[in-house]
Amino acid sequence: MKKVVLLTAAAVMIMGMSSMAVAQVGNPATGTLTVTATVNSSINLVFNNDASGVPLSSGAGTNAATLAFGNISAFGAVAANVTRTVVPGTSFTVSTPVDVLVTKANSSSANYTLKAQLGSVDATNIWQVGGNTVTNASAATITATGAYGSNTAEAIAITVPFSTASGTPINNTINFTATSN
Repeated sequence: MKKVVLLTAAAVMIMGMSSMAVAQVGNPATGTLTVTATVNSSINLVFNNDASGVPLSSGAGTNAATLAFGNISAFGAVAANVTRTVVPGTSFTVSTPVDVLVTKANSSSANYTLKAQLGSVDATNIWQVGGNTVTNASAATITATGAYGSNTAEAIAITVPFSTASGTPINNTINFTATSN
């Protein structure tokens, strides 16, 4: 008899526990998430290799590239795709084109203004982008109505005086800024 009572009690407990589990399975919880966003217009600038220029040594297709002219001189051989002009007795200029690509998204802007500025002072050499002299004092306008979505070749030029000592390194950065019009 004790066994029957004990088995009955165990059965009641098992049924009670399983009915509590069944009762809990169907309880839903809900929630609502509101999502908002605001689309802003944007433009992007990257540097690409120009087919007629010295290949970028790093960063092609990005907005942080490196152009290495290598060894330069007033006379003798020049690297492939480097143009050199000499002002006898005064200076020489080396130049090569670099492609600048500006693209837009979500913008009604028809074109952009491109400016360039040296990252630090260079009291010895003259720097140019697209035929415009650039210094660290202020940004020079390279183009006022640049076309979006196509590579634009911009000649990067450095004019070096004949008085510069052999072995002198020439280093600087050119900071480009494209602003939608």
